[in-house]
Amino acid sequence: MSEARTDVRVRAVLLAPGAGSSADHHTLVALEAALAPLPCVRLDFPYRLAGRRFPDRAPVLVAHIVEAVEALCAQHGLRQDQVLLGGRSMGGRMCSMAVAEGLGAAGLVLLGYPLHPPRKPEQLRTAHFGAIGVPCLFVSGTRDDFATVEELTMATAAIPAPVTHRWIENARHDLDRCDDRLVELVTGWVAELG
Repeated sequence: MSEARTDVRVRAVLLAPGAGSSADHHTLVALEAALAPLPCVRLDFPYRLAGRRFPDRAPVLVAHIVEAVEALCAQHGLRQDQVLLGGRSMGGRMCSMAVAEGLGAAGLVLLGYPLHPPRKPEQLRTAHFGAIGVPCLFVSGTRDDFATVEELTMATAAIPAPVTHRWIENARHDLDRCDDRLVELVTGWVAELG
């Protein structure tokens, strides 16, 4: 029996969906398959599990992520800093908030980060950026109504950890029909993390 590698930084993955979708969203399924054999949890939030359409408040969602990471670590004998966190839109945002509040992580993968509501650039969702201390990958479309290229680039300068931006030309917030490109970008970045 071979010994488990201890030099690999990412040993498991937790992926969270956007507000209007579930853990079975095709992008999360594609990422899980591409990142195999890493253990992966595709998370459903409490409101979705209860059959409700509208998300709970952020503290409830963040607490759910923390609980899921703790369970994943216990199941596989891992430290939190060996788990890659992320997801689509709101799911990625909640993962970033959990990390800013002290949850350990190997890094964050933020797909279509909702920097602000559509056409409301004054309502920024960035107050926690200065407390994110892990490498971040932001993948966004160049036609995203929730964050322009310029807005996201400027806002993420507040993150003290390494930030990588990848842009998908002409894609909107839903990153529709971009799974192959998303998988390529995420797996390449994860390979660089180790």
